[in-house]
Amino acid sequence: MKIKMVAPCIFGLEGLVSDELKKMDAENVLAENGRVFFEGDENILARANIGSRYSERIYIDVGSFEAHSFEDLFQGTKALEWEQWLTKYDEFPVKGYSVNSDLFSVRDCQAIIKKAVVERLKAVYHTDWFEETGAKHQIEFSIIKNQVHLLIDTTGNGLHKRGYRPVANDAPLKETLAAAMCSLSRLRPYHTLYDPMCGSGTILIEGAMLVHNIAPGVNRNFSAERFEQIDSKVFDEERERAKSLVITESDFHAYGSDIDKGALEIARQNAVRAGVSDYIDLKRADVKDFSPVTDRGTVICNPPYGERMLTDKEVCELIKTLGRVFEQRHGFSYSIINPQEDFEEYFGRKADKRRKLYNGMIKCQLYMYFK
Repeated sequence: MKIKMVAPCIFGLEGLVSDELKKMDAENVLAENGRVFFEGDENILARANIGSRYSERIYIDVGSFEAHSFEDLFQGTKALEWEQWLTKYDEFPVKGYSVNSDLFSVRDCQAIIKKAVVERLKAVYHTDWFEETGAKHQIEFSIIKNQVHLLIDTTGNGLHKRGYRPVANDAPLKETLAAAMCSLSRLRPYHTLYDPMCGSGTILIEGAMLVHNIAPGVNRNFSAERFEQIDSKVFDEERERAKSLVITESDFHAYGSDIDKGALEIARQNAVRAGVSDYIDLKRADVKDFSPVTDRGTVICNPPYGERMLTDKEVCELIKTLGRVFEQRHGFSYSIINPQEDFEEYFGRKADKRRKLYNGMIKCQLYMYFK
């Protein structure tokens, strides 16, 4: 069965998501702002959930239409083939949002979409009552400029929740963004990775998983595994496929340091849970004392910023320190994510390349130095 799907992602990562989905043999891959559309069978659905490093979730794309009134919304929703994905026992809560549209009451939209789905299923299953005691099929809607899009979530907990990080430090970097930073920095199996402000170790762990082709979702579960419409063997098959593609031999090694002893202990535990602790060395050190122990290295870091962690003055002083210790040297590259508009001024030199990314709701740049 050919399934239409959508993978939402952090703005700026659409190209990475498109590329990885194509490598997974997804079809008709099309990137838009903040999301990538694609098609495939149930194996591709499972493969995308298990293997996507950069997507936030994987949705089934049920359908879309234009709606200016509640009647439009009701009839458009009712016209879609919900019975393809919902049995008469399944739970199907509704949530979503509306932006720049005639229909602006989210609560009313939720109620109308729910009612329309019920009316559709009533006619199909010839029943007036739905117990909703079965598998949860979370329906999500977006209404943007009167265009309604209706989806079913197949993921459950977001894809950034790999399962290795139950506890994090004050301002954790999302795993999907950390993986993207490693990919954009062209991290390879023969590289040495450094993060001198490693916090709970996310960049180091995602780097190790990336270069060894360890699927980020191989050790977790997904909502769609409970869907009656998907063969229960599919996810087992795709986990085995993912494990068979792991690179077991490499020259990769990672060095992480942080001034916070507690964060380092969390990083150690996370690396063990992720199965990559053999590749990572951790020590307590201040970034001002950063001194690499190899002739070549890929430095990737997320220095603290924002009022919750540092004052503006402290941020500027930290960036000056980075400019001093991240000196231009043959064989070394540096990638630093930061929201400061005048980062380069304080760092002391222009980036060789910049990439706009979002860390949560904070607009940042990935400043890359490799010349």
